[in-house]
Amino acid sequence: MSEVFNVEEIFGQNVFTLGKMKERLPKNVYKEVVKVMDHGGELSMEAANVVAMAMKEWAVENGATHYTHWFQPLTGITAEKHDSFVAHPDEMGKMLTEFSGKELIKGEPDASSFPSGGLRATFEARGYTAWDITSPAFLKESGCGVTLCIPTAFCSYTGEALDKKTPLLRSMEALSEQALRIVRLFGNTEATKVTASVGPEQEYFLVDEKLYRQRTDLMFAGRTLFGAPAPKGQEMEDHYFGVIRERVGAYMKDLNEELWKLGVTAKTQHNEVAPAQHELAPIYETANIAVDHNQLVMEAMKRVAVHHGMRCLLHEKPYAGVNGSGKHNNWSITTDNGVNLLDPGDTPNENIQFLLVLACILKAVDTHADLLRQSASDVGNDHRLGANEAPPAIISVFLGEQLEDVVTQLIETGSATSVKEGGKLLTGVKTLPDFQKDATDRNRTSPFAFTGNKFEFRMVGSADSIASPNTTLNAIVAEAFCEAADRLEKADDLDVAVHDLIKEYLTEHQRIIFNGDGYSDDWLAEAEKRGLPNIKSMIEAASTITTDKAVKLFERFGIFTKVELESREEIIYETYAKTINIEALAMIDMAGKQIIPAVVKYSKALADTVNTVKAAGADTSVQAELLGEVSENLAAMQTALAKLKKVEAEASAIEDVKAQAFFYKDTVKAAMDELRAPADKLEMIVDKEIWPIPTYGELMFEI
Repeated sequence: MSEVFNVEEIFGQNVFTLGKMKERLPKNVYKEVVKVMDHGGELSMEAANVVAMAMKEWAVENGATHYTHWFQPLTGITAEKHDSFVAHPDEMGKMLTEFSGKELIKGEPDASSFPSGGLRATFEARGYTAWDITSPAFLKESGCGVTLCIPTAFCSYTGEALDKKTPLLRSMEALSEQALRIVRLFGNTEATKVTASVGPEQEYFLVDEKLYRQRTDLMFAGRTLFGAPAPKGQEMEDHYFGVIRERVGAYMKDLNEELWKLGVTAKTQHNEVAPAQHELAPIYETANIAVDHNQLVMEAMKRVAVHHGMRCLLHEKPYAGVNGSGKHNNWSITTDNGVNLLDPGDTPNENIQFLLVLACILKAVDTHADLLRQSASDVGNDHRLGANEAPPAIISVFLGEQLEDVVTQLIETGSATSVKEGGKLLTGVKTLPDFQKDATDRNRTSPFAFTGNKFEFRMVGSADSIASPNTTLNAIVAEAFCEAADRLEKADDLDVAVHDLIKEYLTEHQRIIFNGDGYSDDWLAEAEKRGLPNIKSMIEAASTITTDKAVKLFERFGIFTKVELESREEIIYETYAKTINIEALAMIDMAGKQIIPAVVKYSKALADTVNTVKAAGADTSVQAELLGEVSENLAAMQTALAKLKKVEAEASAIEDVKAQAFFYKDTVKAAMDELRAPADKLEMIVDKEIWPIPTYGELMFEI
């Protein structure tokens, strides 16, 4: 019998929640904290000192010895520098602990060793972390012991954002300000802010630790660079939602417990489509907390897996030939008095506020489809997008039959007088209930799909931070709301102006709506005819963030400066080049030190067998044919290996970062494919006892 624990008792026990603050802080300090959280502003130093003392006492009571400003640099993961609470001993030699308001509010990590895209030179080291009061502090339990983690933003000495959180928070404020203008038009005077809420579904693979350590590619690149298909993949569709294996279930149990302690609302767990692939999904949270929590989810997944003799693979495509992993980003916007702006209600055709919001979002997505595509770009995601396992690289919006019908009526006649109903689903079994079905089906091939009262942005990669896509979403929708409000606030007749604006936006941006099969070749042709951008790779998308259109958008709302955008474009090229460089070197290492020597050994054994059989006067045709096939592929491998070494050296010598990135994409990756092809053929021939690395069958099924 496994250990029993009460979810209600452990949930949030490692979080310095508002409830804990209320218990430990004086009323006036608590009220000041809540006011700053809700409406912005700065906490007084007097209040900060009180909060710091209470936070430290709570942390120490729970075993903490150190604290850290926990931040999210442009590496896409988190960073932390630990400082102990230790102070100078008193005159009696007793150790004292301290933690001041100044230490809570501001930290000073080295900014020179993080990606900055040229914003900071190596000798320009100073950077600052600033406490994000809207995201609660928490305790992390690890090999270091217990550490108090304080979520923070990270900026340079000269003020530029060097992290993912700062632009996200800026975008949330911009969205709130512009959305409030929209709801005010419809008489909502009670709302004081509008919040973007996010629920990211996290997909991942598990692999046995011992097998993982035998694969140089998994250890250094996070994905397999060699590997022939297993006899069975996902074609039987029996893994999806199948019974969770005992070992995996034990992992999920411990993972849930750790996440619940951290206040992460882990809700759903199940087997995904590919063998050894799984998913965890939380309940919706405020966007910046959802971003923080998703980072904690990915960290916990990796850490807990090790405790169970496994490794967690978050790469978007760890195995060729089976589905990769994504992270569906479910996004909605809600006022602080409880109105979901994306809830169409029972009669969406009569819900004018919803139709205006919908029209603005369609305008935003169509206008900035390139930026939205870029926001979901990372190196691993290039292996997913556009394949028949993930949304296409072309941005389109799925509305479903009900809303598409309403939109069509508005475009064609100027009014929507009817709405499609879902009807009743008849099960045909007396003991099963008949029930009301939804008015529309779902579309898993759509990159941006309306799913009832939210939009699901399905393009985001499993290993990537969700900060960038949500920053972009917030920004483009804020712009659309702003432009709509600018016009409507000046209107003499609001009802007529809203009606005309909805029809105008829907008519001008209807090309972005597509409810069909996003995997089909017909859609590729249709999308091209509609003029929709088809950006196929991460580095092809990079320049979209520095166009005049993008700079105008982000600077208008104070989300990014032009300099910050230019730095991020450079970081994209650097990241791509460095990633492919590591993959190429890993392939060279595996091919030269493992695969080729093993095949040489096998071919020698085959040649000896041919000579022995020939000496005995027996038929050697089978052995000779096999030896010929092995020798042919071995020679092809050797040639391809030499070519990869050559082009890799050429790539490393290119100084222009953009040119280097494209050389890796167009030349080095092609050479890597050439090396992999004969190696994978050899895997299907060479004796299993001689083949030097675990196969796909072992990696995916021995869990």
